Amino acid sequence: MLIVQVFVHVVPEHVDAFIAASEANAAASREEPGVVRFDLLREEGATDRFVLLEIYRTDEDPARHKETAHYATWKTAVEPWMASPRKSVKYRALSPADPASWKSA
Repeated sequence: MLIVQVFVHVVPEHVDAFIAASEANAAASREEPGVVRFDLLREEGATDRFVLLEIYRTDEDPARHKETAHYATWKTAVEPWMASPRKSVKYRALSPADPASWKSA
């Protein structure tokens, strides 16, 4: 399992459009066979800061995700709305360590 957190700071006047575009991208992403979870989170107390929490089955699945039409649509739409470039951090699960015990949602 590869877990990726993508941190996004959005220009305040584009927050609603960012949420709508990101919800559409997340819903389509959850249909990809290599995606275990794809969540959109907003930072408590900061209406313009978001995290995409992405959990992939294999190391190759993030690249496959970035080849989808819905990702291209999302990226083209939201990049101009970002107050700064998005940042991602990758993680490996320690517990539960067995990927078979992970449940998709």
